[in-house]
Amino acid sequence: MGDVTTMATTQRRRSELAAFLRGRRARVTPADVGMPPGLRRRTPGLRREEVAQLSGVGVTWYTWLEQGRPINASPQVLDAVARTLRLDGPEREHLYHLAEVPYEPGPETTALAVGPEIQGIIDALDPHPAVVYNGRFDILATNPAYRDVFSVSLTRPRTPGGGGGGLNALWTLFTVPERDCPLVFRESELPVMVATLRSAYGRHVGEPSWEDFIRRLSRASAHFAELWRNGDVAPLGPRVKTFRHRAVGELRMTSVSLTINGMPECRIVVYRPEDEETSERASRLRDLRRQRKIPLP
Repeated sequence: MGDVTTMATTQRRRSELAAFLRGRRARVTPADVGMPPGLRRRTPGLRREEVAQLSGVGVTWYTWLEQGRPINASPQVLDAVARTLRLDGPEREHLYHLAEVPYEPGPETTALAVGPEIQGIIDALDPHPAVVYNGRFDILATNPAYRDVFSVSLTRPRTPGGGGGGLNALWTLFTVPERDCPLVFRESELPVMVATLRSAYGRHVGEPSWEDFIRRLSRASAHFAELWRNGDVAPLGPRVKTFRHRAVGELRMTSVSLTINGMPECRIVVYRPEDEETSERASRLRDLRRQRKIPLP
């Protein structure tokens, strides 16, 4: 039964691939790619042989691909077809999934800012601390409650070459003196964050901004350099973390990550009090904010 279901799913995916390629081909005119219109053209779009020629693949191979036949396609060939058909990012990803080829975002796709819609969402999450990170832990946006808890992250020198105006959570945690670090259990939390960073790094190996970030932080922190050499990899997931704040003491919070459509590798991280004591201390922080009495580092 399982094999039958798998075969049916594969066949459906191939049919969808065929329809998708035909539809994308029909919308690209010869003029779009610098070709003469030609005579007796039945449709305004490109012919199959023209797509094959422009993509540098064989006509028979492309015809079979568009017909949904069981052929192998490499990422390089799919990228060539995607360029010819002028596919945007989501369309390119869709092509990869339909062709059953592992998808990797294009180079230098790390988001460095958020729009007002995302900022409005994390502001609405107050009184829960919320932040937007990309895969490199650049801080792209925060809400007031986050700034209450992690004021050290927003007042220390900014990351050289980092995104989000230079703010970066990892840079702060590894370069501030231990007495100023908001994480209580650094010895267990920092290795997990570095392992999470390495999971994202696998999709950006060789990109100048990522390589520069790793190199700079390794120079600035021997501890980071040691953890990076370990090569550990960890997925994202809910975690209970303990933070310290000079005004109210320790805060035990559960972090939950939420992905953001249209922003690959970016996530909203929301922190929720883990116990009643933390909830009361978080309320005190909000009161101090209103009274402008939160001490800065």
